[in-house]
Amino acid sequence: MNDFDYQQLDDIIHSRIRLAVMSVLISVETAEFNYLKKKVNATDGNLSVHMRKLEDAEYINVTKEFVGKKPQTTYALTSKGKKAFELYVARLEKLIGK
Repeated sequence: MNDFDYQQLDDIIHSRIRLAVMSVLISVETAEFNYLKKKVNATDGNLSVHMRKLEDAEYINVTKEFVGKKPQTTYALTSKGKKAFELYVARLEKLIGK
């Protein structure tokens, strides 16, 4: 196995929930909050905290609007987020020797 510096892994992505969210978002154009909550099996509060971290890192865009009278929050990866996720995956592959 090649030497691998674990500190090269992105701390923002390297969380179970944030990694799951990024994995979902890389495969869809946009995702609504409740869809993500169901896909990653998280509570409202827990998911909100993780989404804020991804937003603060500029890895996701957040769109808030009303659909009828109900608020709806939708998320999409930014180009920075997509690049960060692809780099994260590449570094994991290097770690496992793929």
